[in-house]
Amino acid sequence: MKIEKIIPLLKAKIVCGERRINDEICNVFSSDLMSDVLTLDSENILLLTGLANVQTIRTAEMAEIHYIVFVRNKKATEEIIQLAEEHEMVILESPFSMFKASGILYANGLNPLF
Repeated sequence: MKIEKIIPLLKAKIVCGERRINDEICNVFSSDLMSDVLTLDSENILLLTGLANVQTIRTAEMAEIHYIVFVRNKKATEEIIQLAEEHEMVILESPFSMFKASGILYANGLNPLF
């Protein structure tokens, strides 16, 4: 599923990475535990998280994750956006809970990583 399709499904706002809007997502992983994110070994993962801080971006970069949705109406700071842009990441902000966002994506054909 392309990022451009995910945006309206999650009523999301894209805050950086607009040029990658046609990228294809294969799987979704939902977590606020960055230690769990570090265990991932897959490509084209969309990370759903409510942990909106610089550590999330650094962890995603180490796990080679380029697509992040901040759920629960969390907002990316300028520092987060700048670091995400340096690593060519896509950052979305959604008002939905992690559970609801996960369910919507699953109902529309995106599979969980596990």
